[in-house]
Amino acid sequence: MAVLNVKELTVYKKSYKQAMLFFKISKCFPAEERYALTSQGRRSSRSVPMNLREAWAKRRYIAHFVSKVTDCDGENAETETSIDFAYDCGYITVEEYKQMLNLNHEVGKMLGVMLNTPEKYVLHIDP
Repeated sequence: MAVLNVKELTVYKKSYKQAMLFFKISKCFPAEERYALTSQGRRSSRSVPMNLREAWAKRRYIAHFVSKVTDCDGENAETETSIDFAYDCGYITVEEYKQMLNLNHEVGKMLGVMLNTPEKYVLHIDP
């Protein structure tokens, strides 16, 4: 059965979960991090599922699709850096860190598959 909606993709579900998890844990970050770590981490983590939606909308053209998935991959890497900072600054527990890092790496691997085999995701339109 073909995927009809981007929300059906496991990578979308996991990236959305990652964004919501970052939002939840960042509520406890100190006020001085509001415009730095909190804002940046929330933005980059939310950008992954948002860009996936754009990629899905642009899957008629392989280059557009790959470009948007590449953006997802970059934002996911940025999110990992925010997770590292949150842990190293003592804002999250080791359990939260491991949970978030594992989810981030799962998303990264799935995005890698999409980048290596975009033809599996783009629409095949007859001329």
